[in-house]
Amino acid sequence: MTEKEIRNTYNEICRFISERSLKIAFDLLEKLIAEANVGQFRDQHLNLKQTYHYMLQYTVEGIKDPERQKIYRNLIVSTFELSDKVVESLLSKYSASFEYEKKRGLPNLYINGFDEYLKKLENLYTEKGLQALIKETASGDRGGGKLQAGQHQSFFVLFYHIWFRDTLPDYELEPLRNLFMSKHIPTHYKAIIITSLTFSLFRFFDENKFALLFEVYETGNEDEEARQRALVGLLINLYYYDLRMPFYPEITGRLKILYEGPGFKNNLEKVILQFIRSKETEKIRRMITDEILPEMIKISPNIRNKLNIENLMDEGSIEDKNPEWEEIFKDSPGIMDKMEEFAKLQMEGADVFLSSFSMLKNFPFFGELANWFMPFFKENPEMRIDSGASGKTNQKFIETLMHSPVLCNSDKYSFFLSIRNIPEENKEMIANAIKAEMDQFNELEKEEELIAPGKKGEIISNQYIQDLYRFFKLHPHKGSFEDIFSWRLNFHDKNSFRNILREDVKVLRNIAEYYFKKNYFTEASAIFESLNSANTSGELLQKIGYCYQKGGNYEKALDAYLKAELFDLNKVWNLKKIALCYRNLKNPQKALEYYMQASQLDDKNLNTQISIGYCYFDLTQYEEALKCFFKVEYLSPGNKKVWRPIAWCSFLAGKLKQAEKYCKKLIEDTPNKYDLMNMGHIQWSLGNRKKALDFYKRSIKESDFSEAEFIAAFEEDLQHLLKQGIDAEDVPIMLDQLRYFLEE
Repeated sequence: MTEKEIRNTYNEICRFISERSLKIAFDLLEKLIAEANVGQFRDQHLNLKQTYHYMLQYTVEGIKDPERQKIYRNLIVSTFELSDKVVESLLSKYSASFEYEKKRGLPNLYINGFDEYLKKLENLYTEKGLQALIKETASGDRGGGKLQAGQHQSFFVLFYHIWFRDTLPDYELEPLRNLFMSKHIPTHYKAIIITSLTFSLFRFFDENKFALLFEVYETGNEDEEARQRALVGLLINLYYYDLRMPFYPEITGRLKILYEGPGFKNNLEKVILQFIRSKETEKIRRMITDEILPEMIKISPNIRNKLNIENLMDEGSIEDKNPEWEEIFKDSPGIMDKMEEFAKLQMEGADVFLSSFSMLKNFPFFGELANWFMPFFKENPEMRIDSGASGKTNQKFIETLMHSPVLCNSDKYSFFLSIRNIPEENKEMIANAIKAEMDQFNELEKEEELIAPGKKGEIISNQYIQDLYRFFKLHPHKGSFEDIFSWRLNFHDKNSFRNILREDVKVLRNIAEYYFKKNYFTEASAIFESLNSANTSGELLQKIGYCYQKGGNYEKALDAYLKAELFDLNKVWNLKKIALCYRNLKNPQKALEYYMQASQLDDKNLNTQISIGYCYFDLTQYEEALKCFFKVEYLSPGNKKVWRPIAWCSFLAGKLKQAEKYCKKLIEDTPNKYDLMNMGHIQWSLGNRKKALDFYKRSIKESDFSEAEFIAAFEEDLQHLLKQGIDAEDVPIMLDQLRYFLEE
């Protein structure tokens, strides 16, 4: 079996177990066991099948057993666990993925004397250990000393030990608890061990790993970095193992207890929103690379002179917009809006720097797997800071980056490594510029922390999720890992979160509103429906309707909008939405009724008048349609958009000269392919066949209209041409003549 087949079979087994279809699960598992060819697995599989067979027999015979449900649950759990072991055995042997090659290739993968090893690590940071480090630093070996590098490497050994542990034995749990609780171990090393625990659990299910992540979050009040990483790890794995969570009440029960505690709801909401926000990252990257940067490159040759860069920062002008900016950007319409949108996204915590740093992950530093998750800290021996002038600048730069809330840890390392060897004066300038910006950010963060406590934790979790995003999207072997950011990330619809989120309407509503704001209408509608079933409101019904409308489900949208009518909320808007749904459901008569109601309440709205005109048009009442369109033209003389429906409606009503007049206006302005085609229809109807052929030719030659597309559109319009007196016998002759003209 290929690795893909193994994983697909495993996923099917887990699905059937979760659905309690154990017979099918046992049959599939038997195939994997035959592939693994391990006698112990065969024996365990046989025992599980026999136990299940007896249970089925007793149930069919009506024998009462008060322990049956307990036995059934244990049987399900045991089947999950056996499936995990079998698949891990197969992948460890045959998988060509980076993860399993690493597992097979590391010498001395597991630590002997685990408890002693962790005690030695902690001793390195007690008073005696720190004195040795200070002594080494004082000797002139700054930042890259052997002792410090050795300490650093020791945590990498622990990182891999935990990552590749299938299950954590009980004798390793207490030493790990002590490490996470230790006041001596630096936060950055605790952080990468929590990440390895997260990935270890992601690779192989283990209740002890879940328990440790819970404990770190619950007991790490003085270590926000550790707590936030633990929470992110819990969310990833609770989502991943969602199918089996109903059979592990200890895990879901612990989450429920946490949810009832102070501060957790807000923290959980923020992290869920950050995961959802990550879905925007690729869209932001495309906006920067495809829209903003090309426009900036286009205007860059003249920007220095136009902005008078040297005098831009004169005292008193810092807060004002430069009046010349509009002139600078006049050839790039929309660029200022894009820049403002970019700044707004940055302030929201969106991942706006992926495109800037995606090419800066090739340093040897990122060759070490653990470094993709390492918090940015100035003592990192891999940054090797010397004691000269350059070292002082580097130190200043590092300290500035450390306090940056807008760059994730991975990008901070990329930034530092990329500028480390540039000229001193340039480095100093960059450091000062960043420091000035960071000082402003930090002031804002301090103010926000006073107003809304928890901002520090929000920044940490956001940076960590961005670190994870870079790993899953940019690591050279990213294809070896299941990309968590390709998931739907619909936490609200998962077993572990569904019930607890419904207990707090505010949290669930905030998640729904964020989905709605970011145009994820499928997810938003599901939550709005759930909220509405508990407490109906006009606003919820209108938002449900809008979500379905944007998804093209006009029947469900109409149902929601009609129900919202009872609440008399934003009545004109709701009436027009009902009308819009009827139009899309090909019921122009009902659409017209509701547009007329909306017009009575707001008779100055020209868009409503245009919509009424289109309804009359759909009903082939062309004279009534023209009245509406002319009313719009009269009330809005500069409105060119109304020329097109007037021209076409006039043609269909047989008012050929009027149609010609308005079509000519369109052609003298900025015609599209249909305007030229329609003018051809009008000229033919007026008897001007040569002019008609000229306009048909232009509609094909001057636009992206292919000959086949033109013919298809022409055949749709043919009925209208015939009504204007065109001889059907002339049609194929004219079309053949057009083909000859196109070859000229």
